[in-house]
Amino acid sequence: MEFKTPQSLKLEHEELHSQLAEATKVKGPIGEAAKAVAKIMHPHFLKEEEYALPPLGLLPFLAQGNVSPDMRDVLGMTDRLKAELHEMLEEHKAIVSALKKLSDVAKKENKMKYAQFAEKLMLHAQTEEEVSYPTAILIGEHVKLKTNLL
Repeated sequence: MEFKTPQSLKLEHEELHSQLAEATKVKGPIGEAAKAVAKIMHPHFLKEEEYALPPLGLLPFLAQGNVSPDMRDVLGMTDRLKAELHEMLEEHKAIVSALKKLSDVAKKENKMKYAQFAEKLMLHAQTEEEVSYPTAILIGEHVKLKTNLL
């Protein structure tokens, strides 16, 4: 079974990537701060796209009570997320720290567009910590329980 990141999350990630890429092209301290964010964030985004977010694509099926044995294929992703959750959260701390620097620099230069972007991305990280990651892990646990009954 193929697992796809929900389109809304995928588009949000693409938008954040695009905005960060734009910020890295700004000359001076903003561009340098944005490059520091990108350096930390890129490998983290790859992990999310590989195994943290695709399990969320099962939510509509599971919410309707549809569970099938082929859904067990998601367990590799959810078990990996569960095992690497501490690392993912530590990466968020580093990303948020770099984003705070970007926000501070942008405010100092009165470039509120970049400060707002940094704050938006910090909120995105918080949403992942509070909603996306726990939900993906719970999807795995739910699939384990339900498919063992089939």
